[in-house]
Amino acid sequence: MNPMSMDRDEPSSLLSFSTNHPLEQFVLLAKGAKGSACAELIKQVLEAPGVHVFGELLEMPNIKELETGLYAAHFKTLNLFAYGTYKEYLENKSEYLELTPAQCKKLQHLTIATLATQEKCIPYNMLLKELDIKNVRDLEDLIIEAIYADIIHGKLDQECKRLEVDVALGRDARLEDAAGIADVLADWCNACEAVLNSVDQHIQRANHHKQRAIRHQQTIEQEVKKIMYIKKTLKTQAESEESASGGGTESHSAPKKNSSKGKTPRNAAKFWQKNT
Repeated sequence: MNPMSMDRDEPSSLLSFSTNHPLEQFVLLAKGAKGSACAELIKQVLEAPGVHVFGELLEMPNIKELETGLYAAHFKTLNLFAYGTYKEYLENKSEYLELTPAQCKKLQHLTIATLATQEKCIPYNMLLKELDIKNVRDLEDLIIEAIYADIIHGKLDQECKRLEVDVALGRDARLEDAAGIADVLADWCNACEAVLNSVDQHIQRANHHKQRAIRHQQTIEQEVKKIMYIKKTLKTQAESEESASGGGTESHSAPKKNSSKGKTPRNAAKFWQKNT
C-alpha cells in the first residue's frame, strides 16, 4: 500500500506552532488564583484543547508556589506536559496526577512531537512502545488525531510501518537546554555559510567558463569573416579576369586564366592583411 498522506488541504503554518492563544486566558486566571484554585486551573489547562505549550504558565509566581506542599503533584504534572513524555508518566505514575483519557491522549500527542525532533521517520514499533499502545490500528488513529490537531504534519507509510514527519510542534524548552539549542543553531549557521561559499565558487567557475566560451566564439566568428572575405575577393577577381579575357581568342584566354589562379590567393591574402 502506498504511503497514506495525512496533510490537509490548507495546513497550518509554523506560526500556529509557536503561538497558542488558548493559553492566554489561563495565564490571566493564574494571576489572581491561589492554592486550590491554581491546582484546579492546572487540571483544566492540561485537558483544554488547543493548549500544547505550558512554559508561560509555569513561570507565573502563583503557579510556582505549588512546587512544594499539598499541590506538588499538580506542579509536577504540569512540568511533565511541558517537557516530558508519556513513557515518563507510566514509569512514575505515583508522582503525578491521575490523568483523564483526554489528558492521556494529549500527552501521547506531545510525545510524538518529541520523538519527531529526534527522528523524522519513526517506526511503528517505537511508537507502540513509547505510547503504550497494543495494536497498529489504535496507533494510526492516534497519529491521525495528532495531525488534525496540528501537533505534527506528515504521513503514514503503512507499507514500511512508519510515520514520516515533515514538521512537528515545538515544545517548551528548559533553561538548561539553551546551550544545546545554541550549539545546534551555530552548527546550522556554519552549514549555511559553507553552502553559500560553495555556491559562490560554482558561480565564479561558471562565469570563468562563460567568458572563455565567449572569447572562443568571437575568435571563430573572426575566422569565419576572414574566410568569407577571402572567398568573396577570389570570386570577384575571378569574375574580373574572366570578363577581361572574354574579347581574346580561346587559345590565349585559357593560359591567362590559369596563370592568374596561382596569384589570386596571394593577392587576396595581402589585400585582407592590408585592410584588417
